[in-house]
Amino acid sequence: MADIPAADVKKLRDQTGAGMMDSKRALEEAGGDLDKAKEVLRLKGQASAQKRAGRTVSEGIVQSYIHAGGKIGVLVEVDCETDFVARNEDFQGFAREVALHVAAARPEYVSEEDVPDEVREAELRIYEQQAEDKPEDVRPKVAEGRLNKWLDEVVLLRQLHVNEEKHESKTIEQMRAELAAKTGENVLIRRFERFEVGEE
Repeated sequence: MADIPAADVKKLRDQTGAGMMDSKRALEEAGGDLDKAKEVLRLKGQASAQKRAGRTVSEGIVQSYIHAGGKIGVLVEVDCETDFVARNEDFQGFAREVALHVAAARPEYVSEEDVPDEVREAELRIYEQQAEDKPEDVRPKVAEGRLNKWLDEVVLLRQLHVNEEKHESKTIEQMRAELAAKTGENVLIRRFERFEVGEE
């Protein structure tokens, strides 16, 4: 087994927020390669984040964002498992980024599960009608494709963050999953409200 210098373990910890032993094991598994070790941690983090998804989230913060000289405002509630994580800078930064994104991107629902069946079915009917000029065998695929594109536009977790360059073209869900992996807790965007002056 490779002898891993403590400086490398510290460097990996600083870059990823992972624990000391997890960082050391990842470096050992990656043969001392820092980039490979990050990938190992990321995969393990995402796997354990999925296990945490069912855990209770009763702590968190409500974050606000005001834009355009007070013409647009957003409140977003992001929850986690402990007060310790709720006070964490990364957690609060994520909540701010979500609030900013909601102001700009105007999502209508947090997750796909929040889209009412009747709304989804109404959209699908429209896309099926629009696909009537296509060959019969491809119509369902065309309609399904357009429905998925619509979901990408209205569901917060499916949207690419509006600041694509800063967030490397990640979706809000990818950002949420990374934060969950980094903090070791279930992270949940509970709800949001967007206000715009003059909007009914």
